[in-house]
Amino acid sequence: MANFVSSENNMWVKTYPEEVNLPDDKINEKYTSREWRIVTETNRELLPNFVAALERKDWMVVRPIYQRRHRWDAERKSRLIESFIMNIPVPPLFVFESDLAKYEVMDGQQRITTIKEFFSNLLVLEGLEQWPELNGRTYANLPSQIKKGIDRRSISYTVLLKESAETTEEQSLLRQMVFERLNTGGVKLTQQEVRNCLYQGPFNDMLFRASRNSNFRKAWKLPAYDTSEETKPSEALLENKFYSKMEDVEIIARFFALRHVEHYQRGMQGFIDLYMLRSKKMTAEDISALESDFIKTLDLATEVFGGNIFCLWDKSANSWEKKPSKAFADAVMVGLWRCLGHADALKLRKAIILDQTKRMLEGEADKTFTGSANSKADVKNRIDIFEKMLRSALLVNP
Repeated sequence: MANFVSSENNMWVKTYPEEVNLPDDKINEKYTSREWRIVTETNRELLPNFVAALERKDWMVVRPIYQRRHRWDAERKSRLIESFIMNIPVPPLFVFESDLAKYEVMDGQQRITTIKEFFSNLLVLEGLEQWPELNGRTYANLPSQIKKGIDRRSISYTVLLKESAETTEEQSLLRQMVFERLNTGGVKLTQQEVRNCLYQGPFNDMLFRASRNSNFRKAWKLPAYDTSEETKPSEALLENKFYSKMEDVEIIARFFALRHVEHYQRGMQGFIDLYMLRSKKMTAEDISALESDFIKTLDLATEVFGGNIFCLWDKSANSWEKKPSKAFADAVMVGLWRCLGHADALKLRKAIILDQTKRMLEGEADKTFTGSANSKADVKNRIDIFEKMLRSALLVNP
């Protein structure tokens, strides 16, 4: 059995049980104590003043590159500027007060980036419908009256104040709840995009690093990693929903979380949320060890299953399915991780493992490995079944 890193040993000490059967007096007491009641304030700034304030160190931390892989194009940015020109109301930004007069943007990264680019003359307007005469212009060469008009426009932002929650962990959970319920320009963020915004740090960086691994890319039918992705991913890559919605990164987060399947709670997405939240306390040494474990496990899975890694066996077609399965990948990766100490022996028995995997899937695929059921018992069962199959293979002479 593989070991957890030291930072993980106490990460499940505190849990969050759902109390759904409280009597009215307890519900009233909870409300009076202000638990999960948000304290906010609203501010408003003229656009030129707002842009100037963004230059102040740590005043408002904006991470547009981290929010999502899909970003606004020049035409969509131009339409936002056109809204300001026409004085059409623009939704307020939503920020979290991380310290006194220091803010982290929860909703509005794209709007802030667009405003900053425009006033810095980095945005050339295009695709305007109501003001096509301004296409091809930057802020600097706008007609004087339009420039004066846009200088009078303002942006508002709602601040989620620190006193909305007492502890650091409560603040993180509250921020996540608020973030998930915000209307982000009509485009709903995936759970992993939300985590990517809220749980920035070395562990999150490692997830992205691991997602560039060549074996991982091949397994999930993604093109080989190229450094150009960091600044300008190809249209073909962005049109791949598995990539653009960060499902590749979530697959890796699932692996790390489901190694702790005994503590599974709050459903699959909620469990990954908790693991990501508590990963912020991990040491650099432990994160490096986790990355090493992931790569070793992935290499072992690739060695054993080759091009059919994470694919289910289709008995009727007598062949492996073309697309990998997330639920089966969970079982393969966690099962192999538990047996990493026997990696060399498993490699010698890969023909046996492939044969036993086929027979296992012929009997269990419909009810166990399809991922249609994600209760704790379901998730634990498919991991345990796969591990049991591996350990039975170890008993067979290669």
